[in-house]
Amino acid sequence: MNVKGKIHKFGDNIDTDVIIPARYLNTADHGELAKHCMEDIDKDFVNKVKQGDIIAAGYNFGCGSSREHAPIAIKAAGVSCVIASTFARIFYRNAINIGLPILECPEAAKDIKAEDEIEVDFDSGVIKNLTTGKSYNAEPFPEFIKDIISAGGLLNSIKAGTKND
Repeated sequence: MNVKGKIHKFGDNIDTDVIIPARYLNTADHGELAKHCMEDIDKDFVNKVKQGDIIAAGYNFGCGSSREHAPIAIKAAGVSCVIASTFARIFYRNAINIGLPILECPEAAKDIKAEDEIEVDFDSGVIKNLTTGKSYNAEPFPEFIKDIISAGGLLNSIKAGTKND
């Protein structure tokens, strides 16, 4: 499984309140959440992001509250993958549970610049910066996580009878 897209770059400690501000948590509508994704840190994000684009960020991405609205908003905005130096653990699990691929790769997260074109191979963990020609190695997903992501999330995986152990 591969994705390719343009980078939207963010720094360290991007918390769930920045990803989707609390004032929008009164809806479970994915499209409505997507309209407000990242607006408190980049008001233009939702106008710039295109289907398949990728977020790169620093350390502790998704820290803060444990709301699953944050990865839902990112995925619904069209982001195909998030690459960060590290993720808050609850965000990591919430992202996998809703089928949003995320990779920890400190070197890639640091080097990749906004607007770079990136290709990610989830089977090998290779992240290629098509703009600079540089490649990075992230830990590839184990098969059960690939199954969850391919199914579009944990619930879809369970409904489809995918083995998750």
